[in-house]
Order: sequence, then C-alpha cells, then structure tokens
Amino acid sequence: MSNAPVDHGRRRFLTIATSVVGGVGAVGAAVPFIASWNPSEKAKQAGAPVTANIGKLEPGQLIRVEWRGKPVWVVNRTPDMLKSLAAVEGQLRDPNSDEEQQPAYAKNQHRSKKPEVFVAVGICTHLGCSPTYKMADFDAHVEGIASGFFCPCHGSTYDMAGRVFSGVPAPKNLMIPPYMFTDDTTLVIGVDEGTA
Repeated sequence: MSNAPVDHGRRRFLTIATSVVGGVGAVGAAVPFIASWNPSEKAKQAGAPVTANIGKLEPGQLIRVEWRGKPVWVVNRTPDMLKSLAAVEGQLRDPNSDEEQQPAYAKNQHRSKKPEVFVAVGICTHLGCSPTYKMADFDAHVEGIASGFFCPCHGSTYDMAGRVFSGVPAPKNLMIPPYMFTDDTTLVIGVDEGTA
C-alpha cells in the first residue's frame, strides 16, 4: 500500500464522471427497449382506417374492402331490398339488433347511417366463414326473400341488413364496423365522427 495522500477532488471527479457515463449508458439502453413496446408500422397500418369510393356503386352492387385483415362489404341497397327488411322481422333472431354488433348510429332497422348504403364485416358470426351475397336468388334459402347473405359452410342466412335468421347456426347479426362519410361518394371505414 502506498502512503501517498488521497486527492479527494480527483476522487470526486472520477466518481461523478463514472456516474454520468453510467447514466448515459442506461438511458441509451432504455430508449430502444421502451421504443420496442410501441406497435410496429405494420401493426399500425393493419388497424388504420381505409377509404372507399362509392360514387360508382350501382344499385344492388356489392364491393369488398379490406380493413384490419377482414373483408368489409359495402352494398348499395335497392328500394326493394329496403322494403324487404320490414317483411322478414318475424323470422329474425335479433331483429332490433339488441346484441352489441354495431355502433349506436347503426342500431336501426337498416343497420346503417344511410338506408341505401350497407356496410358490414363479411364474416359469419358462427365460425368465421365468409357468406356469399345473393342479390337475386336468395329465395332458395329463405322463401319469399329475393336478396340476402348465405353462408355455405353451415347454412347461416342473413337479411340485407346483416340480421341473422332464426334456426341457423350463427348466433349474432353481422358486425357493423365504425365508419363515416366524408362526402357523398367517400366512405371511411374504421373511424366515425365521434373518433375522427
């Protein structure tokens, strides 16, 4: 051991310098670690709203849009399709949409903001199959009803408002995603006026 006098100023400087370098190193390691908790760009895009131009949608036509990896149907319902909604209510499992499968603004007979424009997630509520849109030959599945949605996997049927018929395997109406119209021809799926 040396009997040299202790330089307290130098010792204090080395202690402070070591603490500062250690603190900077800890922050440098923590920043990327904490940043890794944020969702990736791919995950952000998967949940992002999507826009659909419905200006050229013909009466009775259905278009498909992908939102969050799910098919979303947009149908321009005809006056006859809208009239059929009241005619089938006695045959439906949940005609008033009491089960929470839609935003509050779609809890009506036509389950939409605008009666003629129907927007729904195109996934059967039974086992996740994708039903088929039957524009003119739905009466093969439900007598007297011209249009609707039929799931060929297990035979579930839905009316033109996505309401499920009684006696089929599907337990609930089709899900209505949040959506809004930015103008007469532009539909944004995944966001509504309350969250925009």
